[in-house]
Amino acid sequence: MDQVALASIISFVLIITGVAGLLLPTLPGALMIWLGIVAFAFLDPNVHWPLSFFVAEGLLAFSTYVIDYLSTIWGVKKFNGTKAGAIGAVLGMLLVFVVGPPGIIIGPFIGAIIGELLSGGELRQALTSGFGSFVGFIVAAFLRLLICGIMISWFLYKVISAGSVNLPF
Repeated sequence: MDQVALASIISFVLIITGVAGLLLPTLPGALMIWLGIVAFAFLDPNVHWPLSFFVAEGLLAFSTYVIDYLSTIWGVKKFNGTKAGAIGAVLGMLLVFVVGPPGIIIGPFIGAIIGELLSGGELRQALTSGFGSFVGFIVAAFLRLLICGIMISWFLYKVISAGSVNLPF
């Protein structure tokens, strides 16, 4: 197997794993996509792209993680939650490491409720803040898909415009 084919296969596997990570919260989706792009460029001797491309793609990948946290906070605040509810929701995101994929949705919801109740809030408002964290999760999921779609599209544009690379897919 030649080096270009190997680069294409490894890149393809990492990018597909990254796309799966957008649907399965326990996999680092955007990071895997970025690693697929970097692996392709590193392994294919025909690729001579500027460092700025990889930095920009890396910043896009990093932004998806920032968006996860900011959208959770935004969702709680949008539904009149307090700072305690927002902090609880962000800390609740860690529940994914305890209960697996459902924890990415349940964790912020429960965290927002606990944060609101611990700060002296009423149960009704605590539940509303918890719902806000879920809305934030939905917004983040949409933005992650959009950003990762941009990452993959930009990568494919670079590959196709190079002209000398044959894709296995």
